[in-house]
Amino acid sequence: MSPLIFYPVAAAAVLSALAVVTARSPVRSAMALVATLVSLAACFAMLQAHLVAALQIIVYAGAVMVLFLFVIMLLNLQDDPPETGRAGLRFGAGGVAVVLAGGFAKVLWEHSAGDGAVLAESFGTTKVVARSLFSDYLVPFELTSVLLLVAVVGAVVLARRDDAPGQD
Repeated sequence: MSPLIFYPVAAAAVLSALAVVTARSPVRSAMALVATLVSLAACFAMLQAHLVAALQIIVYAGAVMVLFLFVIMLLNLQDDPPETGRAGLRFGAGGVAVVLAGGFAKVLWEHSAGDGAVLAESFGTTKVVARSLFSDYLVPFELTSVLLLVAVVGAVVLARRDDAPGQD
């Protein structure tokens, strides 16, 4: 993996992930999450895990994000008013984030100085992913699908108008 390609893609992933948690608008946050997922797919592609990269784009950046945007639009979320009076808390949280990011960067720098990990020849192939998904991770996979279904049903129930005609 070429560092000239990896570091800009990794920086894009980190910056877009920061945009997810700092955006005031839920729609902008969801679009920043799409950018994060696409950057992660590029990292998978650089690791020669093309199936995982394609699944990242199709499943997460495609289907799941459409579902998230549907729920956001259905709930008709409004922007929160700006908070005041919490400058000390924000400063402290920013300091903790800088310390954690510095420690993470140090660990990455030390790890990249070595020879690097050698991946198995079958890493990221359809056979390996399918075997793992439908044997080791079958229960979490099905629980995730049930959780998404419950979230959509909950959003529809919350967004339903009680003042619709014919409902008494």
